Amino acid sequence: MSVSSASSRPITAVAWASSGTTCPSHFTLIGMTEDGTTANFTKGFALKAGYYLCYSKDMSSGMVVSDVKVIPDKETLPQGYSYIPEFMEPKASVWKKKRVCALLVPMESVTTAVLDIRLTAKSKMMLQQYTCLGDMLGYVLWCMKGPFSNPVPQAKPRRISLDIRQLSLEAAGPPLPLRPSNLPQVPPKISHRRNTLDNRESKESHDSSNIYGITAMDGVPFALHPKFETPFNEKVPVVTLDDIRIKSIHDIENEYHYTFAVEELAAKRSRPLLS
Repeated sequence: MSVSSASSRPITAVAWASSGTTCPSHFTLIGMTEDGTTANFTKGFALKAGYYLCYSKDMSSGMVVSDVKVIPDKETLPQGYSYIPEFMEPKASVWKKKRVCALLVPMESVTTAVLDIRLTAKSKMMLQQYTCLGDMLGYVLWCMKGPFSNPVPQAKPRRISLDIRQLSLEAAGPPLPLRPSNLPQVPPKISHRRNTLDNRESKESHDSSNIYGITAMDGVPFALHPKFETPFNEKVPVVTLDDIRIKSIHDIENEYHYTFAVEELAAKRSRPLLS
């Protein structure tokens, strides 16, 4: 048997189960051995019902099975190991003369783990590239170890409360049409001069580091006389291009011609001579 025939996903849990009914849904029940016999552990003394070995590869717990051992009941449990759980029917139990224990470690702490578990009847059958763990109740347990790759973590969906859902943009209705009652607010009109002075005053207030930088005008609001401000609702007259006359250089020289006669007359006047 080749390594490629076994899944590269690591085993994350090993357990006992009375049947497929008691076996958890994310576990795989080993119902047959590799040599074709039923893998029901029923030969123990005073056992009322048989049970099966099962394993899981659900990686949601973040743990993997690093090793599995079969030990006698009088042997001390190895450090870090724990007996595998039991999913049994009421009043059913497992054989205690030999116990199966597993070593669970965090997934990110190891690069190799148990990849597969198989059973054979107690015979001379060998499983290539599998490690023999021991025998119990007429069956031999085998496991395969090897490297595995950590799965790519997937982002879990966040739980959104009912209050947040009510504030969702998807639940909002269509935008209302613009009406006089819901028109957007228009900021008050500020003249260019007032805006410039406000910025200058703000800059001067930051630059002054002592009381001598304060003037008598500080804190006095600036406002233009109403006659110099254009009312918000009043329409500004638009000057048409037809009223604009394009003048030539000759027209400009004639219109603004100045002889400087007064200046020349004043320059020609002589001052009285001092005797």
